[in-house]
Amino acid sequence: MVEQTQINTWKLKEWEMMLMRTDPFRELDRLTQQVFGTAARPAAMPMDAWQEDGEFVVAFDLPGVKVDSLDLNVERNVLTVRAERQDPTQPNVELVASERPRGVFSRQLILGDTLDTDKIKASYDQGVLTLRIPVAEQAKPRRIEIQTQQGGMQQINT
Repeated sequence: MVEQTQINTWKLKEWEMMLMRTDPFRELDRLTQQVFGTAARPAAMPMDAWQEDGEFVVAFDLPGVKVDSLDLNVERNVLTVRAERQDPTQPNVELVASERPRGVFSRQLILGDTLDTDKIKASYDQGVLTLRIPVAEQAKPRRIEIQTQQGGMQQINT
């Protein structure tokens, strides 16, 4: 009969085998998905964007990124978001699995001329960077008065 300690040792080795990578191309696939993204797993800086109360709102998921490593830059109508996620391990620690992307991430958005890039507001809370970009006043709908030949005025909505 097999002793209990031998069974426990075998189960422990089985557990270790579950953590080992057996496919040599898995790392290449993971890196390709990080760079290019897939429908199920987008690139390293996923975002949502919507319009709300006269503002264009963009939210970036950046879990584990410290606020002092974030950098926002607007040049003409191009918004660049740069973030860095540090390696959380110590130099003498051996990683068993490493699937969370780390390093420097960058994403650029081309903003329309209808947005007021001088008044962008940014906030960072619980790993989500939220940008609020107001719609420029000249781009908002307004009423234009039209004079008729009879001298009366009419308003037309634009």
